[in-house]
Amino acid sequence: MILELIEGNTTPGKSKIGIVVSRWNSMITEKMLEGALKALKGNGIVEEDITIVRCPGSYEIPLAVQNVIEHRDVDGVIALGVVIRGGTPHFEYVCDAVNRGITDLILKHNKPVAFGVLTTDDVKQALERAGEKGNKGGEAALALLEMISIEQKLRSSDN
Repeated sequence: MILELIEGNTTPGKSKIGIVVSRWNSMITEKMLEGALKALKGNGIVEEDITIVRCPGSYEIPLAVQNVIEHRDVDGVIALGVVIRGGTPHFEYVCDAVNRGITDLILKHNKPVAFGVLTTDDVKQALERAGEKGNKGGEAALALLEMISIEQKLRSSDN
């Protein structure tokens, strides 16, 4: 028997959101940003409660996210970037660093960070995930809103 079930939703109410988006592969990240903004606005988040920070590339995303968390009053952050496999091990190093960096920040600051960093084999796959076959930026935004909702419900049940 389940003692208690807590589930989130994508309408957590008034929430302040940070979005960190890399400029590298901007033809893809801009589409992801558009998808994230559309999802946020479609779920009641107003423009005044959204802070967008642009950073050079995906490798720089964890530091930018950390600065948003530490210097802006946000309930959570969406990290948007693209890493495309090349012929060298650089892909693995960048992907691992971004993944570890974001995971460490979530645990350190106890704030949700949605992982909207595409890791693809080629540009075609990235474009598909940025709009042609769904938008991972929008999906990341919805995941963040759900996590914010879960945190709100857990905090309110503490009282």
